[in-house]
Amino acid sequence: MKKETFKNIFFVLVVILVILPFLTTFSEQLTGLMQKKPIYLFIQNHIVPYEVRIVGMILNLLHIPVGFSGDSLQVNSQNLRVTWNCLGWQSILFLLVSMATGLQGQFKTLAKLEAVAIGILGTFWINILRIVFISILGGYFPSVFAVVFHDYFATLITALWLFFFWWFAYNFVLEPKQIKLNG
Repeated sequence: MKKETFKNIFFVLVVILVILPFLTTFSEQLTGLMQKKPIYLFIQNHIVPYEVRIVGMILNLLHIPVGFSGDSLQVNSQNLRVTWNCLGWQSILFLLVSMATGLQGQFKTLAKLEAVAIGILGTFWINILRIVFISILGGYFPSVFAVVFHDYFATLITALWLFFFWWFAYNFVLEPKQIKLNG
């Protein structure tokens, strides 16, 4: 099962990298469609500001002067807007797809729940750190660096996280169920 999970992660990564230019182009239209949905307003009004505050606090801890309010960060006089699309929903989707394979098998229920919690929390923090890095790039370098990182390298970082997560889960978290033998 371990080998199958890593194969699936690699396969999904290859597919994403092949269709990434299309997705990047389509992202603007997708954002336009999502803006009409109630879930968009909830995410944009409640989740985005929360994550912007976390990113702002991390930048402050790194001694990078930052202003943050609502859905925006101001880094080095550059106003950077964070939208629902920046939060990493693709990473969560990628994690869920990998869990469909990775959690199959005879593992203890508590171990599976621990793996799910670690996966979700790790993916959350990977996305926060990705936004921190993009904010630094957007504030101190030409915007093309932030855009390229946001659109392309973030997918690779998610894949690297998932490879690490599954290695960690299989080696330290997921315990096989004890099979009782009668006799």
